[in-house]
Amino acid sequence: MQRQRHEMLTTRRVTLTGLAVALLCRDVRAAEPATIAFDGLYRSFGVLGFQFSDRVTALRGQEVRLTGYMAPPLKPESHFFVLTREPLAICPFCQSDADWPVDIVVVFMKEITPMVSAGRKVVVSGRLEIGSATDQETGFVSQIRLVDARFTLA
Repeated sequence: MQRQRHEMLTTRRVTLTGLAVALLCRDVRAAEPATIAFDGLYRSFGVLGFQFSDRVTALRGQEVRLTGYMAPPLKPESHFFVLTREPLAICPFCQSDADWPVDIVVVFMKEITPMVSAGRKVVVSGRLEIGSATDQETGFVSQIRLVDARFTLA
């Protein structure tokens, strides 16, 4: 009788522990940033301008993850870089947001960070900002940005 009670309590503990672990794992997965892709940034674009996709608009202000290539940096260490769909040989910034290329995203790091070689594929996570903005320090204009970001090599 004593053994049956002990087995029942052990089974109950194992079950409750398993449920707790499952709930914690679900919460960890839910906290991971949403993944976006260059193909999904805009609903439409052309001579009359562009519109952000519904998904990107819904994710505004949230942490997201995007994979691309680090464009050639202006300095070896910086607090920002440009993420591109394909590797580039030159910096893709334009003079105004009217000419904004649809396949780049400006990434503002949490702190000054050593850049990697141009053309290296990276995975970037940061808070998504959309809409025209001018960086006070550099004067660069952007339409879509990841801020408070960090990156890892892909």
